[in-house]
Amino acid sequence: MDKTKYPASTKKAQENMEASRPDTATRILDVSERLFVEHGFEATSLRMITQQAEVNLAAVNYHFGSKDALFEAVFMRRLAPLIASCLAELDELEAREEKLSVEGLVTTFIRPCLALSKDPARGGALFVRLLSRTLVENHRLLRETISQQYSVFVQRYSRAFHHALPELGVEELAWRMHFAFSVMFNAFAGNDVLKIFTRSQIVSARDPDMIVKYLVPFVVAGLVSPVEG
Repeated sequence: MDKTKYPASTKKAQENMEASRPDTATRILDVSERLFVEHGFEATSLRMITQQAEVNLAAVNYHFGSKDALFEAVFMRRLAPLIASCLAELDELEAREEKLSVEGLVTTFIRPCLALSKDPARGGALFVRLLSRTLVENHRLLRETISQQYSVFVQRYSRAFHHALPELGVEELAWRMHFAFSVMFNAFAGNDVLKIFTRSQIVSARDPDMIVKYLVPFVVAGLVSPVEG
């Protein structure tokens, strides 16, 4: 049947039905997540998203309202469970160890990231790369949202590292945590800079297990190094 013969009201009703289907929002989020990794936020258009998700623009507007809100939604559905996992690991460590170890604290962050990278149902390596790249680039859309919603994460880890490294002043500790988390985010961002330093076709900086193997001792060494002067 020729759909052009439908009255405008009927066509609009069909679009609304499609937009409100429970799987439509998930499909939009999944496609957007992949495209944001492949092309970045600016280069990913709503047209690209709607074509690959096989939905119309009305569906995006119905569920998210704008491209900015969609970008935020892509992060929040994955980031909230990841932060919760990190804090649960931190709770367990604090309950188990009277004197917190720096390696233990680093592991409470790394282990959930590693688990997430191996679980496609929660975004897998794709989302870990997107999260890492966006945080490294300090994306304007998420900077304020993350700082507001996840201040507890920052406060808990800052307090825990202060307990583990009481010899460090506030400023010194802040700088070391800045460098440590920057290194960890960069390591998971999927930028295979390792190829510059080795010609091996087997070794890859996108292998999460290899990342963790070499990343943890490197980060710990930086955090615990003696204070100059």
